[in-house]
Amino acid sequence: MLGPPPTSGTRDAFAELAMEGGCSAFEFIEAFDSDRFKAVCHTMREDGAYVEAGENDNLIVQKLQANPDAVGIFGFSFLEQNDNIVQSSIIGGYEADFDSIADGDYPISRPLYFYVKKQHVGTVPGIEEYLAEFTSEGAWGDDGYLADKGMIPLDADLRKESGASIQALETLKGID
Repeated sequence: MLGPPPTSGTRDAFAELAMEGGCSAFEFIEAFDSDRFKAVCHTMREDGAYVEAGENDNLIVQKLQANPDAVGIFGFSFLEQNDNIVQSSIIGGYEADFDSIADGDYPISRPLYFYVKKQHVGTVPGIEEYLAEFTSEGAWGDDGYLADKGMIPLDADLRKESGASIQALETLKGID
């Protein structure tokens, strides 16, 4: 298995979504406290079965091309850009494709969240402009530049609802 180093958000997501899911298959792990759980369920093997390929996803793709029996961990945008070379793993009966990720069906994908402290608005220059830009249709819309970078847009209704909440600077009440 080839993947990113511990400093990578992709590796964090893989540990959270895939490795924790695997851990949940073992009943004895339920008794672990949070520190022990994380130590067991977020630790990559160190016997050569997992190879850190650095932050360079191109290197992972090259190594996968050279070894068709290998498995790699990288973001959807790299899968999409290299779909003529590599293929998605099927997890829970779903392939990592635009529709299964957008619908929330692909189990090792997740939304992108970013947070802004409300008390920084009006104090830290550029925050309001950043929020307006990030939530513009030109950025997060179906044809926005974030989609060109591999982000999968929210559906239009959820974008409208989220955009209104962000514009109103509503306080976060919880994440589902």
